[in-house]
Amino acid sequence: MRLQNKVALITGAGSGIGRQTALLFTQEGAKVVVVDINDAGGAETVAMIQDQGGEALYVHADVSQAADCETMVQQAEAHFGQLNVMFNNAGIMHSQDDDAVSTDEAIWDLTMNINAKGVFLGCKYGIPALRRAGGGSIINTASFVALLGAATPQVAYTASKGAVLALTRELAVVHARENIRVNALCPGPLHTELLMKFLNTEAKKQRRLVHIPMGRFGQAKEMAYAALYLASDESSYVTGSEFTVDGGITAAYVTPE
Repeated sequence: MRLQNKVALITGAGSGIGRQTALLFTQEGAKVVVVDINDAGGAETVAMIQDQGGEALYVHADVSQAADCETMVQQAEAHFGQLNVMFNNAGIMHSQDDDAVSTDEAIWDLTMNINAKGVFLGCKYGIPALRRAGGGSIINTASFVALLGAATPQVAYTASKGAVLALTRELAVVHARENIRVNALCPGPLHTELLMKFLNTEAKKQRRLVHIPMGRFGQAKEMAYAALYLASDESSYVTGSEFTVDGGITAAYVTPE
């Protein structure tokens, strides 16, 4: 049990990477605080965890709101007594996110508020809780587009994930001697509802797939296993990393035949 006696808070846990990670963490012994703005999805994740014999608490929170982020951390400590792992995973990819000329300011602001500010607020309120627990692990969901430009224009999303990566590095350095590790999980293109809504035509899907050496989209559960490593004591000397799980996309110069 790689997370025995640990408490993990996971934002965006009502679906996708967050849900799969919540399920895997509980299988590995963690108690999980499931956070989402989608109450139905969050409740379903909790029910799935309980069905497999795990312990979970659902907290409704909009990660772009400071009060909600403060409350979710307070609820974690009040219910489970501590917080050891903070997975700032919630994010959006808006269908109207395009290039700089075409993207509305409102779409930019919404994306940055959830994807970048949401991670900042999670860390702002999560770090004091980790200190109280004697240290812990923070995992922030960035993206391969924090390292590469996207073939399909998504300027707000790309900028927001670049911000997450830069924030992760700085927090890792600042808190390294407090036994608080901070790492960025950088998924490649995944077969999740979030991305499939954005890549809503076969042409858009193929434009992305042609750049992936493995020739397929990743699965949310594959990201959950990466998060498990970063959450566990096995990664005790890992901080400030770009933990890239992308089917080889960032390593590729030309498309394989």
